Amino acid sequence: MKYKVLYTLLFFTAFGFAQETLSELLKKYNSESIPYISVHELAMPKTKAILLDAREDLEYKTSHLKDAIHIGYDNFDISLVTKKIKDKSLKIVVYCSLGIRSEDIAEQLKEEGYTNVFNLFGGIFEWKNNDYKVYNEKGETADIHAFSKAWSKWLVKGNKVYSKDKKEND
Repeated sequence: MKYKVLYTLLFFTAFGFAQETLSELLKKYNSESIPYISVHELAMPKTKAILLDAREDLEYKTSHLKDAIHIGYDNFDISLVTKKIKDKSLKIVVYCSLGIRSEDIAEQLKEEGYTNVFNLFGGIFEWKNNDYKVYNEKGETADIHAFSKAWSKWLVKGNKVYSKDKKEND
């Protein structure tokens, strides 16, 4: 009997029973003060939005969503956004790797008076996991900066890049 219980426990653990979902991860780290937009909704042709990339420079240079404006996170300066985006009613989507740092930046935009701000659910990882294109300065790329080995488990498609020259499979 005890072996049956042990095997059942191992079975559920091995198949993700104890594994956290993306929704659970975001609930753990985010206050959900900013509404999410799904990658599918953002990818729809009728969805027009200004895209703000809240990742660090190396992450952005590795790949980003098409036409995204890099604003960073560690050295984010709200005045740079207010100079570029005068109309505070325009739809703005902020993203990062998964949607955690982007919520912090989106909250600052909301405090500054922007009224139509969204957080991309799952960030660029979820975007790439759903086969949407990402770009670097040379054009379309399969590379995605994976931020860290721990966070990279959420990126299941594309080439995981951890530093400027090193890929996971190198």
